[in-house]
Amino acid sequence: MIQRIQSLYLLLATILMGITLFTPIASFTVSTADIYTLSAFSLSSIEASQSTIWMGILMVLAAVLPLVTIFLFKRRMLQVRLCAVEIVLLLGCIAFEAIYFWLSGANALADIGVEHRHFGWAAIMPIVSLVFVALAAKATFKDEITVRSFDRIR
Repeated sequence: MIQRIQSLYLLLATILMGITLFTPIASFTVSTADIYTLSAFSLSSIEASQSTIWMGILMVLAAVLPLVTIFLFKRRMLQVRLCAVEIVLLLGCIAFEAIYFWLSGANALADIGVEHRHFGWAAIMPIVSLVFVALAAKATFKDEITVRSFDRIR
């Protein structure tokens, strides 16, 4: 199960998305000298907080699906399909991050001007996970082609 390279890729994607769930994605410095922090489930400061529950749910799904996919090692084509679903989830995570990052001044912080925006390390984790999931899908499909060629020889 873990001997296959695609299982390692999927495990790395799970770990990276797990890190994304618990670390700040971005921070914003506003004109009142407050610092707002964007995490998976909230955009918050010391005084105020706004829920980003849909982004959090999408990130939880994107963290759990590769872990589930690892244990379906006997069903390679299902693994390839689940990797495609994971790619869509990761693209959704990236889109949510971009929406909350660029529109934070317009929505959550409407009455306060944003002076400085800063991405955290967790912001690039879905992009790196996307690469690992794509590599896992490619390796799984390659395994399926190899198994089918051996079945043809018998």
